[in-house]
Amino acid sequence: MTDQIARIRIDLEGLEPRIWRRVEVSLSTNLRALHELIQAVMPWEDCHLYQFALGDRVYGEPDPDDAHWGHKVYQAKGLRLSTLVNSGVTELLYTYDFGDDWRHRVVIEAVEPAAPGVDYPVFLGGERRCPPEDVGGLPGFMDFLEAVSNRQHPRHKEMLHWDGGPFLPTDFGEAEIVKRVRKIAARRKTAYEAFQRSRATRLN
Repeated sequence: MTDQIARIRIDLEGLEPRIWRRVEVSLSTNLRALHELIQAVMPWEDCHLYQFALGDRVYGEPDPDDAHWGHKVYQAKGLRLSTLVNSGVTELLYTYDFGDDWRHRVVIEAVEPAAPGVDYPVFLGGERRCPPEDVGGLPGFMDFLEAVSNRQHPRHKEMLHWDGGPFLPTDFGEAEIVKRVRKIAARRKTAYEAFQRSRATRLN
C-alpha cells in the first residue's frame, strides 16, 4: 500500500522524565492525519485546537478570523511528510490545546522501505502517561501529580474523582494505544482500496 515509511518520535516538552512515543507512518501521510495519530498515541482526546510550526509557517485548521488578526494558518491536510522529507525537514513543533499549551517535539528519525504486508501506521513504543485533558498546563499537572500521589493531600480524593480513578504515571495504556493505531491503519487501508477500485473503474 505504501513504498516508504517514516519512523517518528514524539516528545512532550517541559516534563522530566520524558513522556514520549514512537511510530512508523507512510510518507504519504499529511499533517492533519499526523495530528490524528498523535492524538491516538499520547493519547489526547482531540477536543482542542492544534498546530504544527515549521519555520515561520503554521499549519492547522484555518479560520476566517485568522486573516483579521494577521495570523495566517495553512491547511494541515495540504502538507505531506514526503514533502518535508524531500525538503530536508526532520523536525516539527506540534502544539495541542492553546490554553494548556502542550508542545511536542516531532522528529523524523529515519525513512525506510515499508515492510511487505504491514498496514501503517504502526505503534512502536513509548514511556509514561500523558497529562489529563484540561489539567491546567505544566503547573496544573505538577499540582495534580502532587495531589494524586499523596493520600494525605487535601485534594487527593477530589483529583482522583476528577480524573476518573487512579493515575499511574508509568502506565501509558499501551494496549489501548495499539488498538487505536490499528483502527487508524484499517481505516486508511479501506480508503486506499476504495480509491484503487475507483481508479481502476475510471481507467476501464
